[in-house]
Amino acid sequence: MENKAKVMTWVQKYTMILILVMVIIFFNIQTNGKILLPQNITNLISQNAYVFVLAVGMLLCILTGGNIDLSVGSVVCFVGAVGALMITSDMNILLVIVFMLGIGLLIGIWQGYWVAFVRVPPFIVTLAGMLVFRGLSNVVLEGKAVSIASYSTFVQMFGGGANCYIPDIFGFEGINITAIIIGIIITACYIAYEAKVMSKQRATGQNVFMQKVILKVVGATAIIMFFAIQFSQYKGVPTALIWVALIVAIYGYITSKTTIGRHFYAVGGNEKATRLSGINTSKVYFIAYANMGLLSALAGMLTIARMTSAQPTYGTNYEMDAISACFIGGASAYGGVGTVPGVIIGALLMGIINLGMSISGVDSNYQKVVKGLVLLAAVIFDIVSKRKKA
Repeated sequence: MENKAKVMTWVQKYTMILILVMVIIFFNIQTNGKILLPQNITNLISQNAYVFVLAVGMLLCILTGGNIDLSVGSVVCFVGAVGALMITSDMNILLVIVFMLGIGLLIGIWQGYWVAFVRVPPFIVTLAGMLVFRGLSNVVLEGKAVSIASYSTFVQMFGGGANCYIPDIFGFEGINITAIIIGIIITACYIAYEAKVMSKQRATGQNVFMQKVILKVVGATAIIMFFAIQFSQYKGVPTALIWVALIVAIYGYITSKTTIGRHFYAVGGNEKATRLSGINTSKVYFIAYANMGLLSALAGMLTIARMTSAQPTYGTNYEMDAISACFIGGASAYGGVGTVPGVIIGALLMGIINLGMSISGVDSNYQKVVKGLVLLAAVIFDIVSKRKKA
C-alpha cells in the first residue's frame, strides 16, 4: 500500500509532464516524425515566445486568488504599435526599448492601482483595459499596418527576421557547434545547481534520495541536449529563446526563493490570514498587475519583431493563450498553487498541440475546440484533486 501511495503521489506530481510526453509521441506518429524536425522545433519556440512570457506574468495574477488579466493582448498590440512608430521615426533602439517597457509598466501600474487600492474586481478593470488599449491601438496605427522589416537591429534582437539566431562562431557547414556548446554549458550549470541543493539538504540533515536526483538530472540533461542538437541542425539557438529563458530564470527564482514570491502564494491561499499576519496584501496585488504590464510590453516587442510589423489585430486572444498555459500547467483556479516550470510545460503542451494539428492539416476551428477541451480538462482535474484531498 505504501509503495502504491508513493507511485500515485509521483504520478500526480508529474502528470503534466507525462501528458506532454504522450502528446509528443502521439503527434510524432501522426505526422510521421515531422513534428520533431529541427525547423519545427525552432518554430515552436519562436511562435510561442509571447505565450511563455505572458503566462509567467499571468501566473502571478492567478496566484493571488485565481485572478486574471484580460487586457494583455490589447496591451501587447498598443505597446507594439507605439514602438513600431518610434522605430520607423529612426529613434535610438535602446530608447525605444526603454520607452516600450515604460509604457507597459505604466499601464500595469494604472490597472494595479484600481485592483489593489480601490478594490475594483480585476475582471472589470482588465476587461476595460482590453477595450481601451485595443481602441487606442487602432487610433495610433490609424487602422493601418506599420512595417519595421528594414530595421534589422530591433527585429533580430527580439527574434524576428531571417537572422534571428545566435551565430555559430566556429563556422562549420551543416551543424551549429555554438548551439551544442550552449547546451553543454546549461547542462553543467544545472548539474552544479542540483549538487548545491543536495549538499544543503545533507548539511541540514534531510534525507537525499540519490535515485530520484540522478533520474531528475538525467531526464533534464537529455531534454536540454535534445533541444541543443535539434537547434544545431537548423540555424542555431533562436534569440527569442534567450528572452524566454531569462524570464523563466528570473521569475522561477522570485516565486521560489524570495519573500515577495511567498507572499503571492500566501495571498492566494488565504488573503485574510495573510493580511492579519502583517503582510500588505494590496501591495502584492499591485506588484502582480504592474509586473503583468511590464511583461506585456516585452511580449509586444517579441510580437512585432517576429511579424516585422505592427497591426491593429495583433495580440488577439493572447490573454486566452496565457491563461490556458497557466491552468494546464497546474495553476489552481482558486489561487495559491502554481509554478513557473509548470506554466512553461503548459505553454509547451498547447504549442505542440497547435503545431501537431497544423502539420496534420486539422481545420483551425477544430483546433480551437481541442484547445478548449484541454483547458476544461485541466481545470476539472484541479477541482477534483482538491476535493479528494479534502
